Amino acid sequence: MKKVRIIGVPEHFNLPWHMAIEENAFKERGIDLSWSDIPEGTGKMCQMLENDETDLAIILTEGIVKSISAGNPVKIVQEFISTPLLWGIHVAAASYYKTITDLKGTTAAISRFGSGSHLMAYVNADNQSWDPKKLKFEVINNLDGAIEALTNKTADYFMWERFTTKPLVDRGVFRRIDDCPTPWPCFVIAATDKFIADNATLIHHITEVINRYTEEFKNIPSIDKTLANAYGQELEDIKEWLKITKWSQSKLKVSTLKKVQDTLFDLNLIEKKLKPEALLLRK
Repeated sequence: MKKVRIIGVPEHFNLPWHMAIEENAFKERGIDLSWSDIPEGTGKMCQMLENDETDLAIILTEGIVKSISAGNPVKIVQEFISTPLLWGIHVAAASYYKTITDLKGTTAAISRFGSGSHLMAYVNADNQSWDPKKLKFEVINNLDGAIEALTNKTADYFMWERFTTKPLVDRGVFRRIDDCPTPWPCFVIAATDKFIADNATLIHHITEVINRYTEEFKNIPSIDKTLANAYGQELEDIKEWLKITKWSQSKLKVSTLKKVQDTLFDLNLIEKKLKPEALLLRK
């Protein structure tokens, strides 16, 4: 039995992995897949990949592209979610900021530099025609840190996946004032170069299993109720999220990679654009 380490955020996107693990779908292939939740998000996961603390990660596309560009020895194995991530832009419930325009020049809470919350703040600034050089950040580590920062006014707004933060909006902790979708498919499966070098066949087995699960995922009876119960969501929110979310079983397109790199480069978030073979596993 080959032990493989995999990490991802504790969010509804990743339920197919947990189902496959619980049903021993990987063990049937001789793979002991060990999942770890990383609530800090993509920035932390990039660090763990670089430090050989994991073999695989389900990670934000823009985050891993930036990290590989900075020298992280990792490749993108395939797309995992082919639709955009809907980032909610949140303020404290009692905040006097009412519109996205009010947030110009204020401080964004981010889990860490290089995270999705950091990179998407630049995408949002570009959408609003703000000067990206004037963006200000407060590192808050995770969702609990964001609650503390916005409540205590050490940061003014926080960008996070809209449906994950919806219960906080419902409870009157946050108020969502706008949305900012990613301009590309949001999640990919990434693997370290070290793992790839030793386990090409294993990667094929892992993707074959998870792709079978994701292909059928939406057709599972009462999957909306299962998701709502597992992640503390309202059923109507999960139904809305399922309508706009599509799992992928395909390689990341070179055209998508070009769009991500062009955007990051234009926003001065990467110093150079890499050739596709430097980022993608093409075997």
